[in-house]
Amino acid sequence: MNITNKLKITLSAVIMVAAVNEIKAQKPVYDYVIKKVTVFDGSGKDSVLADVAIAGDTIAFFGNLKHKYKAHKTVKGKGLYLSPGFIDPHTHYYTHLTHKDSTERILPRAVMQGVTTVFVGNDGDGPLPIKSAQAKVNQLKIGPNVAFLVGHNTVRRSVLGENDVQPTPAQLSEMEKVVETAMTDGAFGISTGLFYTPGNYAKTEEVIMLSKAAAKYGGIYDTHQRDEGAQGVGVVKSTQEVLNIGYKAHIPVHFSHIKISGPLAWSKRDSVIYWIEKAQHDGVKVTANQYPYIASRTSLIAAVVPTWVRDGGVKAMRKRFQDASLKDSILNGITKLIAARTGDADKLFIYAKNNPEINTKSLKTLADNWKISPEEAVMKITAKESPSVHSFSMREEDVETFMKKPWVMTGSDGGNDHPRGHATFSRYIEEYAMNRKLFSLSHAIYKSSYLTAQTFNIKKRGLIKQGYYADLILFNPKKYKANNSYDNGEVLSSGVNYLWINGKPAIEKENLVYSLSGKALSLNQP
Repeated sequence: MNITNKLKITLSAVIMVAAVNEIKAQKPVYDYVIKKVTVFDGSGKDSVLADVAIAGDTIAFFGNLKHKYKAHKTVKGKGLYLSPGFIDPHTHYYTHLTHKDSTERILPRAVMQGVTTVFVGNDGDGPLPIKSAQAKVNQLKIGPNVAFLVGHNTVRRSVLGENDVQPTPAQLSEMEKVVETAMTDGAFGISTGLFYTPGNYAKTEEVIMLSKAAAKYGGIYDTHQRDEGAQGVGVVKSTQEVLNIGYKAHIPVHFSHIKISGPLAWSKRDSVIYWIEKAQHDGVKVTANQYPYIASRTSLIAAVVPTWVRDGGVKAMRKRFQDASLKDSILNGITKLIAARTGDADKLFIYAKNNPEINTKSLKTLADNWKISPEEAVMKITAKESPSVHSFSMREEDVETFMKKPWVMTGSDGGNDHPRGHATFSRYIEEYAMNRKLFSLSHAIYKSSYLTAQTFNIKKRGLIKQGYYADLILFNPKKYKANNSYDNGEVLSSGVNYLWINGKPAIEKENLVYSLSGKALSLNQP
C-alpha cells in the first residue's frame, strides 16, 4: 500500500472518530422535562421517583436523567404524581367533539379529570360512515383523542328503520357490509344497545352475525346488554346472551357500565359474576367498564315506557298515547317497569333544562303536584318532550363488588346532567382508592389507562414508556377531587396541574390550554 492510500485511510478514520464524538457531544432537545416526580406508569406496578421527558408527541425518556440535555420547559414534580392519560371506553361526546365552539371541542369535562382518549359510538349509536366522522374531528381539531365504535342501532336503523321487524337475508347481508366498511375505516369494534330502540327488536342471531363481521378485523363487541335488572328477560339471561355472542362470534365481549339495576334483581349479582368468570375460564375474553355511582342516566322513554309502545319511534309512541283503548295496557306496562327499575317513583328524577317545572324533580313529586298517578305523569311528560331521568336503582355494595374485579375498568358513560360525565375518574380515584382504600392508587390508575388500552387494542397508549405517545397527567393527590353532585352535575373536577395530549399541553398550572391536539384513532394503526 502506498503512502497516499495510507494517508487517505488515516484521514477517513480521523473524520469518522470526529463525527462520532460530535454526535456524542450533541445534547438531546426535549420539549418538556418533568423532574423528580412520583411516576405511576400505568402497569399496576408500584410508583417510582423518576424523570420523564417529552419530545414532539412522544415520551422520549423515562428514568434518571444523568446525560446532558436541553429542555424548552422544565416542570418540577415534587409532591405530584405522573400517570398515563386516562382512557374512557364509554361516552356520548360526539356532538361535543364536533361542536362549532372550540371550548366544547376541548371537552373540559373530560380533560379536567385527566382523560386523554374517549370512545364514541357506544350503546349502539354513533356516526356513520366512520371515515367521514374521523375526518370531521381531525379537520375541526379536538381536545382528547377519539376512538370510534360502529353502532348496531345506527346500522339497523339505516336498513330497517325504527320498527319491530327482522331482517331478510339480503338486509342482514347489507348490515354486515356496513359493519365491515366501518371496521376497515378504523372502528375498534361494534357496540349494541339492546335495551334501546331499535336494537331491542334484534334477535341474538342477528347480533352474532354482525359481530362476526367485526371480529374478522380484530374488533371487540361492546354492549349495553338487553337487561341490567328485571325489566325484560332479566340480568342473568341477558348476561348469558352476551357471553353466547362472544362464544359464537369468536369475539372479545365488553359489558358497558356493568351493574345490577333495581330491587327485583339485587340478588342476582353473584350469578352474573359466576357466568362471566365461567366464560372466561372457557376461553371467552370478557371485560367490563363501570362508573362509580348508584344512579344511572338514560331517557325517561327508554327507562319506563314499554318497548311495544315505542315500536316505530317517538311519533308512533305518542300516537298510541292518544288511543284510549290502549291506555290501561300502557299504564300497566309503565307500572311494571317502574317497579323493576327503582321500586318507587320517588327514586326517578327528571332532568330537562328547558323546562323548570319538571327539571330535577322526582316523578312522584310531579305526580303529586299534578294530582295524577306516576304512570300518568310519565305519559304527560313524554307526550311533549323526551327528558332524561336519573334512576337510583343500584346498591353501593354491588358497585364495590364489581369494582374490585380485575376485569372491570373505569368508564363514565358521560354525556350531560349526570355527575359521571364530569367526575367519574376523579371520584373513582379520590373516593375509592385514596379514601376508602378499596385498592391501591397504582391499581386504580392501571384500571383507568393500560387495562383499557389492552382491552380495546389501542396502540402505544395507556403506559408511561419510552416511545409511547405522550398522553400524560401530572396531578396533585391532595387536590385531585370530584366537585360535583347529582343536583349540580356539571361542575369540573380539579387537581390536574398539567395534562399533555400527544405531547401538547391541554392543561397548564391547573388551567385549560386550548391546544386541541387530540386526533381520531384507528384500530391496528400506531
